[in-house]
Amino acid sequence: MDTDHTTVLHRLGATLRKKRKALGLTLVEVANSAGLSAGFLSQAERGLVAPSLSSLRGLARALELPLSWLLSQPEGTDQLTRQSERVLYGPDPSAFRYERISARFPGHVLNGVLIHESPGHRSEPIRHEGEELFFILQGELTVEIAGREQVLKAGDSLHFPSSALHSTWNHTDGETVILHVCTMDVFEDGAPPDTQQLSGLWGTK
Repeated sequence: MDTDHTTVLHRLGATLRKKRKALGLTLVEVANSAGLSAGFLSQAERGLVAPSLSSLRGLARALELPLSWLLSQPEGTDQLTRQSERVLYGPDPSAFRYERISARFPGHVLNGVLIHESPGHRSEPIRHEGEELFFILQGELTVEIAGREQVLKAGDSLHFPSSALHSTWNHTDGETVILHVCTMDVFEDGAPPDTQQLSGLWGTK
């Protein structure tokens, strides 16, 4: 993790910790509300780990924060996206990066990203509302759902309820690219903009 990303993670962690304490909540209370472990939240508050998009959405809700305070994301105003024009972003691009591929419009329920997961990266175990679908475009991925591990290879898919505790691991020595579609509102589309958001911190080309 380079210095810039370390600084971003420490700023993110400080925001999480400050808001949690302002609300008078414990690590366990916030972690349970977000579907995470208290140990992971403690590491996130210290800037040691990068929460996934789903985790940040859960934490934003638990802490009564706009998601834009924690992550700046593409707006999804266009129904058509071109590969050459999509932005790669994430709290720690050395671990994983996202490309938004879904649009926002009245009544939409699907949210989609391409996830570029670096070699050796393990996501935190999480559970939340809704359902999700993984389709492996490149590489391989170990997915653990409710204690059961499965290895997905290019062309494989997995559709499951997000209420089951789940995590992923790129067990290979190359990048894995995943088409990820879920019904959790990971973009917070339609929320009013906030002038204090951490705008543009994590957008990279």
